[in-house]
Amino acid sequence: MPQAVLYVDDDLALARLAQRYLGRAGYEVVHAADSASALAALANSPFDAIVLDHYLKSETGFDILRMLKDRGILLPVIYVTGSSDATIAIEALKTGASDYVIKTVGEEFWPLMDSALRQAIANAELRKAKEKADQEIRLGKERAEVLLAEVNHRVANSLALVAALIRLQVSNSKSDEVKQALAETQARITAIAGMHRSLYTSDDVRNVELDKYLSTLVKEVQNSVDMKQRGLVIRLAADPVSLTSDRAVSVGMIVTELLTNAIKYAYPEGSEGEVRVSVRRDGAGKVLLVVEDDGIGWSEHDTPKGTGLGSRIVKSMAATLGSSVEYRQKQSGTRAELLLALEA
Repeated sequence: MPQAVLYVDDDLALARLAQRYLGRAGYEVVHAADSASALAALANSPFDAIVLDHYLKSETGFDILRMLKDRGILLPVIYVTGSSDATIAIEALKTGASDYVIKTVGEEFWPLMDSALRQAIANAELRKAKEKADQEIRLGKERAEVLLAEVNHRVANSLALVAALIRLQVSNSKSDEVKQALAETQARITAIAGMHRSLYTSDDVRNVELDKYLSTLVKEVQNSVDMKQRGLVIRLAADPVSLTSDRAVSVGMIVTELLTNAIKYAYPEGSEGEVRVSVRRDGAGKVLLVVEDDGIGWSEHDTPKGTGLGSRIVKSMAATLGSSVEYRQKQSGTRAELLLALEA
């Protein structure tokens, strides 16, 4: 199928020559003498390119270029001028022309026009192909993100169901040790479920807003333990930080274990106190996570209370983050610090 070219020139004789020469080169040429007839032709028929003369009776090619731009017509335009003034060609290119050809009376004009047309049309086709490929990539990404959000939703719901079943098991158990072990397991599962919930409720299905995630996590830990009866308060102060999902869940597990230990062991039974969680950027591309209390105190060299499983989980999760939890000396209580890079 021949490629259609709209030839805009008020010189009828030259337009006929264009139809003859370019017709031999395989083009179908339609002539328009001014902007009105050119826009009418564009509205009625599809074209692959436009050849636009600079000097017209009552307007210039610049005027038509601006009209094309205003109407969103993105066809390649070959600008034709008989002037040797380079500023005209430069202005035409700035206004939206794809290329320009200097009008001459010799036979070399039409081969130059043919070459310019072929290159401009080829470039336009490549641009359309790229835009189509980019659109397909965007659509594929959007479909994948929707699917991933749905997966996170289902995983969060499934984990919430498992946590609820464990909670029922806790209420039915007669052994305090079993109740405690199940409650800790429930908290760990809830921490993972919270990460998946953060993903499917966020616009970004690959990264977790750590401050919001920890805010929800702290509330869930508070709900899992009767904090008022124990006289304890958990306070959170967190800078806006975003982490990938796998790193966020490691941080969530560490916070869960450290909070659980503080709630169980930091303060004597019946005494009041608070546990503080903070997340601060240090200005060097790193984040400092701190969990501390003002209780009886504990260091990493002390014998773990309970089974020691929580301490092993903390070490393991910190290792996946390329870091470790350090316990700092303070006058009273325990301060655990984790320094991690924002990017793995």
